[in-house]
Amino acid sequence: MKTVGAGNRRGLALQIYDVVEPHAGPGQVRIRVHAAAVDPGERYVHSSVAGRTCGKPCALGVEAAGVLDEVGDGVSSDLRVGDRVMAATLPALSGGGAYAQYLCLPADWVTRAPVGMSHAQAAVLPLSGLAARQALDLIGLNAGQSVAVTGSAGVVGGYVVQMAKADGLTVVADPGPADEDLVRSLGADLIVPRGAHFGRRVRWTVPDGVDGVVDTAGLPSAAIAPALRDGGSIALLHGHSLHSISAAERRLRSLDIHAVYVPDYLGDPGRLSRLRLQAEAGELTPRVAQTFPAEQAGEAHHLMETGAVRGRLVLEF
Repeated sequence: MKTVGAGNRRGLALQIYDVVEPHAGPGQVRIRVHAAAVDPGERYVHSSVAGRTCGKPCALGVEAAGVLDEVGDGVSSDLRVGDRVMAATLPALSGGGAYAQYLCLPADWVTRAPVGMSHAQAAVLPLSGLAARQALDLIGLNAGQSVAVTGSAGVVGGYVVQMAKADGLTVVADPGPADEDLVRSLGADLIVPRGAHFGRRVRWTVPDGVDGVVDTAGLPSAAIAPALRDGGSIALLHGHSLHSISAAERRLRSLDIHAVYVPDYLGDPGRLSRLRLQAEAGELTPRVAQTFPAEQAGEAHHLMETGAVRGRLVLEF
C-alpha cells in the first residue's frame, strides 16, 4: 500500500512510501481512499506529535473520501461495502492519517458522502465541518441572535458562516476586499474590514455588540472581545489566544470563552450525517481549490503555505 508521509523527526519532506496494507479490525471499516484534503495544520501535527507516535513513515491527513471496501467484526452501522463515504481522522489518535490508499477507522468516524459530490468535494467536509459545528455549538446561540466570524473566507470560517445562516443567525464577517463577493455568497449579512481591530469594527457596525464570535483566524481574544455584548461568548479555533483577556474583564463582562477541540466530536455519526445532509441541501458548499496526484503532496503543501489558496487543496489516490 502507498502512503504519503515524512519518515523521521528531522525532516518534513513528504514522500511516497510502501507500507503493509491494513485491514479492518473489530469495530472498524476500511476505506479505499480516493481523495484526502490538505489541511493547514498538518505539518505542525507531524513535527510535534505524529513522528513520535508512529516511529515509522507516518501518513498525514485528517479528512478523506473514497469507497468503503471492508467491514470488521462487530460493526453495527448501516454502512455497506461499496458505499461512497467520507471520514474525519487524527493521525495521532488513529495510528495513521488520510494520505494513504487504505484507511482503517472506527465505523462511527465514517459516514456516507453527499450524493452528487465528487470524492474531492467530500474530502474537504468532515473535519473542517465538525470544527465549524463545534464552534457554533460552544457559543450556543439561538435563531435571531448575531455572530461575528473571523477568517470568514477560509474553509472553516466559510462553513461557520453557512451553518450560522442555516441556524437563523445574523452573520457579521471580515473578508478582505477580494473575498467580499465570496463571503456574501456564503450568507454573510454584514461586512467589516479584516485585521487586528476586528472587535472595534464590529461595534461600529453593531453598536450593542454581537451575541457571539467564532474566531478561525487566530486573532488575540483581547482584540475580539470589544465585538461582544456583555454576557457574550467566544469560540476559538486557536487555543493560544484563550487567556489574552484578563480574568477580571471576563468576570466584569460575564464573557464565556471556549476552545474548539474537534476530537470531542469524533465518533458521533449523527453529527457527520448532519454535515452530509446540509451539503446535499445546498446549505454547505465544499470548496476545492485544486487537486494534485498523491505523488505531488510536497508541491500541494508548498502552495498551501503561501496563504494564497481559497478552498482546500486535495490529494488524489
